Amino acid sequence: MGDRMIKWNFHPLTPGRWDDFEKLFGPRGAYAGCWCMWWRLARKDFERNQGEGNRKAMKALVDSGKIPGILAYAGKEPAGWCSIARREDFPVLERSRVLKRLDDKPVWSIVCFFIGKMHRGRGLGEELIRAAVRYAGKRGAKIVEAYPAADKGKTLPPFSVFMGVPKIFERAGFKECARPSASKLIYRYWIV
Repeated sequence: MGDRMIKWNFHPLTPGRWDDFEKLFGPRGAYAGCWCMWWRLARKDFERNQGEGNRKAMKALVDSGKIPGILAYAGKEPAGWCSIARREDFPVLERSRVLKRLDDKPVWSIVCFFIGKMHRGRGLGEELIRAAVRYAGKRGAKIVEAYPAADKGKTLPPFSVFMGVPKIFERAGFKECARPSASKLIYRYWIV
């Protein structure tokens, strides 16, 4: 349930926290210039923008007043990221043949994590999930969905688990609802 020696704090990514987001993602933009735009841009646009173009696209999104997710802090230091928003805010997810909608219920989606190297293996992923659920619930969400990678009993490298792994969602109270492929699962959390 997280590193008891660290008091994590969580805040929505707003323009005033942009510098912290950039610091966390570093000069490479987290996973090879992604800047958390994978589910937001058509693949050809994502690839064309890789790096600086994706950074600018995320900056424009944040500057527009949209909240694309939450930042985790260890004290004042940015430590992790979780992308959460209404599913319709992720157009590529909406068009996915594998991760298609289960039903017509409105859901919020957790689509990405990035945890700074110094904070990995300390329970921050699970704490980010709990904070994301609280954040969505305060904005009226009744269902939060996630799409973890099926780990198949082996440890996956960080870039392969940017959407999380089943065990951290299960510990946070999510339930498996579908297994649309050998490598992808759909989990849900119902907010009461």
